[in-house]
This record gives sequence, C-alpha cells and structure tokens, in this order.
Amino acid sequence: MKSSLVKDKSYAFALRIISMARWLRVQKEFDLARQVLRSGTSVGANVEEALAGISRLDFIAKMSIASKEARETHYWLRLLRDSKIIPDSKITSLETENLELIRILTAIVKTSQTGIANSKLKIKN
Repeated sequence: MKSSLVKDKSYAFALRIISMARWLRVQKEFDLARQVLRSGTSVGANVEEALAGISRLDFIAKMSIASKEARETHYWLRLLRDSKIIPDSKITSLETENLELIRILTAIVKTSQTGIANSKLKIKN
C-alpha cells in the first residue's frame, strides 16, 4: 500500500492523543480526556476513510471532516494549556503537531476543491 504523509502523521498524532488522554484520566479529568480523545483520534479515522473514498467528492467530504476534527482538537488542547491542567512544556509539541495537521488538511481540501471547480467550469463551456 502506498504511504501517505497525512495518514502517517494523523496516526502518530492519535497515538500521542491516546497517551495524553490516559494521563488526563489519572489526573481525574475524565470529561476533558474523553473530548480530546474523541476529536484527536477522529482526525486519522476520517483521513483513512477519505483515502478509501468512492469518489472525489467523498474524498473531499471526509478530508473536510478530518480538518474540522483537527480544529476541534486544537480548541481542546488550548483549553487544557490555558486552564493549566497540562503544563506548557508537556503540550507545546502536541499543539505544534496539531497545527501542522490542520495546515496539511486545509491544503488538501482546498487543492481538491479547486480541481472540482475547474472541472465544472470545463463542462459548462
């Protein structure tokens, strides 16, 4: 199977999110652990679905969902940092990784949508 940068990065990110959620549970932060675990692992799950999409539109839809989940995860990570539940030193690299995923996913969605828009223009002409 062909390797995919976004697939590999989202999977590695999910593994780190699982570790953080485990730590949060030890700290008795069950609700926040559940929220960040759900959104953080959903990024990779939606990327996997997108890569198996049955059409270009299906691919775009799933990558868009992955992007939204990455943005939601960014919210939870900021909340954990700013509430001092997780020290800056423990969350900074995870936030950086999350922002990189957001940039990659945004670029994939925009590029894919441009291709769709261009093909529709050709059909009309």
